[in-house]
Amino acid sequence: MFGKVSRPVLAISFLAVLAGCNKTQSGGAIDAGGSAAAPTPAVVQAACPQVVLRDGTSSFRTYAKGGKDDPTKVIYQASLADTTRQCVQSENALTVTVVVQGRVVSGPAGGPGKITMPIRVAATDEEKTLYSELTQHAVEIPANGSTQFVFTKTDVALPAGAGSNAKVFVGFDEGPPAKRKK
Repeated sequence: MFGKVSRPVLAISFLAVLAGCNKTQSGGAIDAGGSAAAPTPAVVQAACPQVVLRDGTSSFRTYAKGGKDDPTKVIYQASLADTTRQCVQSENALTVTVVVQGRVVSGPAGGPGKITMPIRVAATDEEKTLYSELTQHAVEIPANGSTQFVFTKTDVALPAGAGSNAKVFVGFDEGPPAKRKK
């Protein structure tokens, strides 16, 4: 009985596999409104540069006036933890979306309310700066005194082909805002 059942099942399975091999692909130029003769411009995933938390910039504290380095005068403390990114390569640029997860805790001199944190995203190719922008990221601290946040920076534009040699750095930065490099 086992041999009689397994042959038909094996034959049907083989036909199903063959039918799956003949399936047309979707998501190409034709589905995007183009044609096989004149495809729409390609948008492909590219070599995505690594996102790194720069040493010494993954935590940030603010103090009450005149309380620098006094732990009893801390208004809030924030830290950055996990990072991820998504890249899309076009003909002229590598566009990176950077996402960072962080946490903020109210200190002894702080409390609930809205705060802003200076977060810089910079991209380098060894010693050459390809991109740098400082963003004031707003977060609401709840009554319990701590919360997690997600910082997202879209449209980080790097030169085409920069993915394999570039690194993207993220960190807190109290310096003046830098202009975007193009």
